[in-house]
Amino acid sequence: MFTTCPHCQFLVAGDPRTGASPTDCPRCGKPLVTAGDAATASAPSLATLLNAAPSTVDREASASHAIEPETTPTSFGAPTEAATADEQADASAPHCDVAANADEAAGNDAAAPIDLSPPEPVAIDNIAVAAAAPLAARKAAGPRFLRRNRTTSVHARGARGQWAIVIALLLLLGLQVVIADRARLATQASWRPLVVSLCGLFRCDVPVWREPTAFAMLSRDVRPVPDTPGALQAQATFRNEARWAQGWPVILLTLKDADGRTLGTRALQPGDYLPEDEALTTIGPGQSAQMAVRIREPSASVVAFSFDFR
Repeated sequence: MFTTCPHCQFLVAGDPRTGASPTDCPRCGKPLVTAGDAATASAPSLATLLNAAPSTVDREASASHAIEPETTPTSFGAPTEAATADEQADASAPHCDVAANADEAAGNDAAAPIDLSPPEPVAIDNIAVAAAAPLAARKAAGPRFLRRNRTTSVHARGARGQWAIVIALLLLLGLQVVIADRARLATQASWRPLVVSLCGLFRCDVPVWREPTAFAMLSRDVRPVPDTPGALQAQATFRNEARWAQGWPVILLTLKDADGRTLGTRALQPGDYLPEDEALTTIGPGQSAQMAVRIREPSASVVAFSFDFR
């Protein structure tokens, strides 16, 4: 066994028989054991104190339990010798048991080693799960700005009311545009039903529908007037096939000769072939009408004619 000199750090060999180290260093001559080492060696260890403490406490407890009165008085006077012997035996039995238990506890304490090992480390997986739980809860709740701006039932009702007001204002604006531009929209077949319905509700006037191509000629005839030289009688029957009522058409009468050359043309206004009280009215959808008018013959060679609606 070797001992290191605290002064020169020289290794000093111990006695090979006894194992004891010399008191002085053979190299520097100074003592191998310093005053601090001697104090440390003389001071009791922590294990010695822990093992000795229970024994001391048990001895004190056994000593306290061992103090018992020698005699137990009775109501009839001094105790008998037999009673005194029994009582001494009973008093000594607990004392022996307590002493035996104290010695056994001291032996167990001295034999049982003190567990100075570090505590078991906590599983990292458990820590990770515990730390991830609040994070998962926050993710399930959504981002912070969404959680801060979430609307309540009161806010939702207010938002619905605002949207209702916006929609109502947009509808009112669209209604004003349709009514203001009704003259142009009424000439379009896709918009006319809406314009007619709105004007019927708000009591506004709608321009008369005009569709000359919707008039169909049913019959026509041009012949000389008897007893009136140079006069011709023009007659025609037509029908309105449009979806809506429209004003009376302007009828264009054209006279031609045998070669197809135009000899004369006249545009017949509604006042020319209708009575004065009917000229300002309209002809309803599917309604038929007949017109008759006298014209002057432009030439004796008139052999053909045609009617057109304007």
